[in-house]
Parts: sequence; structure tokens; C-alpha cells
Amino acid sequence: MAQERKGAITFKGNPMTLIGPELKVGAKAPDFQVLAGDLSTVTLQSFKGKAKLISVVPSLDTPVCDQQTRRFNEEAGKLPADVAVLTISMDLPFAQKRFCSTAGIDKIKTLSDHREASFGQAFGVLIKELKLLTRAVFILGPDDQVQYAEYVKEVTNHPNYDAVLAFFKSSVGK
Repeated sequence: MAQERKGAITFKGNPMTLIGPELKVGAKAPDFQVLAGDLSTVTLQSFKGKAKLISVVPSLDTPVCDQQTRRFNEEAGKLPADVAVLTISMDLPFAQKRFCSTAGIDKIKTLSDHREASFGQAFGVLIKELKLLTRAVFILGPDDQVQYAEYVKEVTNHPNYDAVLAFFKSSVGK
């Protein structure tokens, strides 16, 4: 049985339960299986040797998730080419592809966790009550060590973009 963290976050002020462990800085990132837009399987090893900025959103079809994805897409263009910038949600790969083409998202890779919630459970971001992923940002080094982890306490709020980007640029994206 997967670990449950009751009241770890709120959605519109209501306490929610997250399934999976809370990842801490210094931990080795767990592997996961998600789907790319062409329905191929993507794992942590797909980005072996690259630094990774992972933006986690509940659904691309909501205003805050849309803004978060656009912001990281914009910032991805300023990062070194050997950095993988990923957005992971429970949206179907087809919906992600449609969103990206409509929104001009072309510098990040969107990945779907809808099939098994493998990423959600491994990274402790699966909201039990909603079967969606909570809002979070992770930075992994090329060695897959967690260097930054932000679980946004209230799902409808934005992550701290300035802190994420400053940390990334000073520690990883040199």
C-alpha cells in the first residue's frame, strides 16, 4: 500500500491527501513511466545525464496550469540545450499535444501520467481524492539527485517561479 499524506495540500481550501512519499533534497529521484505525445513510454532514464526541471500540473486546461506551462516554456529557451524541461500532468497525450500546438509550447516536453499514475505515486504528487497531480516543481541534477522540491501547498496557487529559476540557474544550469 502506498504511503498517504493526509492534509499535505489543499484544493480551494479543502485538505487533500497525497499518495506517495514527499521527496526531499538530496534523495535519489525514483524512476517512473509516463507517455509522450506519440504514446511511447518515457522514463527517468530517457533523460539520463541531463539536468531536469520538472513542472507538475493538475491539468493544462486550467488558467494557472496554462500560465505555469507557458512560463517554463519561455524560460526553457534561455537554458542550456543539455537541460530537459518537462511538464507532467494527468491529461491525455492527445490533449497535451492539442494544448501545445494551440499555445505555441515548443521548448518543453509534455508527458502524461494518466495510464498508471507512476510519476504521481513515485514523486508523491498524486491527489487521492481527485486522481490528479498536485502542483509541484522538481529540479534533478544529471545524476538524478533531487536538488530542489516545491510542493505548492494550495493547488490553485502558482509555484515560486523566481526561487525555482534562480536556484536552477545558480546551481544546475550553469
